[in-house]
Amino acid sequence: MLPRTATSILTRSSALSARFQPATSRARAFSASTTLLNNGAGSTLPARKPIGAWRGGVFGFLFGSVVAAASVYYYILEEYKVSNEMLTEDIYALQAATQRLNSYITELEGKVDQLQKKK
Repeated sequence: MLPRTATSILTRSSALSARFQPATSRARAFSASTTLLNNGAGSTLPARKPIGAWRGGVFGFLFGSVVAAASVYYYILEEYKVSNEMLTEDIYALQAATQRLNSYITELEGKVDQLQKKK
């Protein structure tokens, strides 16, 4: 290992102390050239074409209305299909019950007629 000299130790210690000093004790110089100031590099934002709040609001409202109307339409259509199927099933069940009742009544009438003939 090489022996350390006094100057290398001092320069290293001064560099370390400068690195860990608070920001208030060190001075920082700010400067800009005239070409940089005249050029305006980074000082202004690029010009944008305004979209228009009214136009964006109207399109947003129309888009939201169309989406809401479409979702309500499909929801109501699905509910209509379900209720229509349930109603159809109830009509078939009522028809079957009516036919059973009709056959039972005709059977009872036949039995009543046979009893009256025996008397």
